[in-house]
Amino acid sequence: MADGDAVVRGVRLAVDVGTVRVGVASSDPDGLLATPVETVARASGKPRPGAADVARIAHEARERGADVVYVGLPRHLSGAEGSSAGLARAYAVALARAVGPVQVRLVDERMSTVSAHHALQASGRSGRRHRQVVDQAAAVVILQQALDAERSTGRRPGERVEVDPGRDAAAPGGGAGDGTTTVE
Repeated sequence: MADGDAVVRGVRLAVDVGTVRVGVASSDPDGLLATPVETVARASGKPRPGAADVARIAHEARERGADVVYVGLPRHLSGAEGSSAGLARAYAVALARAVGPVQVRLVDERMSTVSAHHALQASGRSGRRHRQVVDQAAAVVILQQALDAERSTGRRPGERVEVDPGRDAAAPGGGAGDGTTTVE
């Protein structure tokens, strides 16, 4: 594994990508605790580095001095990728282009939204009010699982998103789907 996979002190972010909203969570510099940050409205169309939602999250990563951004990757219980996985992968590539050199990693987000709904219900929030914060709560679940994995393995979990720096996203044929991911 590359040196970039070793866990170092620093803030981490996580995002839960949906078709309408993106939940954002952040950790403390020691990587012990995930906390909600905000819910960002998704820009229409395919994810791209200049889109308002991607730019907002990139700004948040810079402001907080994030070291890595984890993007939840939807999978079925069987482990197969769900229909939303393509959106999450495209979003991760757009985000990697926007936040470089900050590392972006795709992590399994199975059951994160279900866990978030249960936590919100347990806290007394009505189902109607869940929509406003469930994406943030899911991002917290995603990030806390990543932080726990970091502590138990000493490595960053998930697939590192690699983008070709020689490829201009605005050029013909370029764009959010042109990145690659490598399993580490």
